[in-house]
Amino acid sequence: MYPNDGFRELGRPECLRRLARVSLGRIVHTHKALPAVLPVNFALDGEAVVVRTSAASELARAIEGAVVAFEADEVDPVAHSGWSVVVTGRAAVVTDPAEHERLRREGPRSWAPSPVEVFVRVEPELVTGRELVGGRTMYGLDLPA
Repeated sequence: MYPNDGFRELGRPECLRRLARVSLGRIVHTHKALPAVLPVNFALDGEAVVVRTSAASELARAIEGAVVAFEADEVDPVAHSGWSVVVTGRAAVVTDPAEHERLRREGPRSWAPSPVEVFVRVEPELVTGRELVGGRTMYGLDLPA
């Protein structure tokens, strides 16, 4: 049985395994006291979410030192199923030269390369996720085909 109307909570290890399978997500931060959402490509570095962006980007300036949320998901609209994982933590630009060089080799590739790029790391304080298995609800109802 799936509680919460068909949704199943995912534990931290499962959330991280699922994040490692995808490369596109969204950074949620505050801009002029309002929520802002930006799509980003990313990679996991241990449990941390790492984003590569231009040093002059609004993203790097907006989230440096801030608590942000990062969300990634995978959805199957035909099967009415999917999952979503949210990582919440403090974002920081990687300043250590050796760490920057390692991430340049092993980290995410930029979709819009820039002459001067930085890596922003989101250290996870909270990792949550849930999965919806199509057609299964706590009410025993199946979705129409």
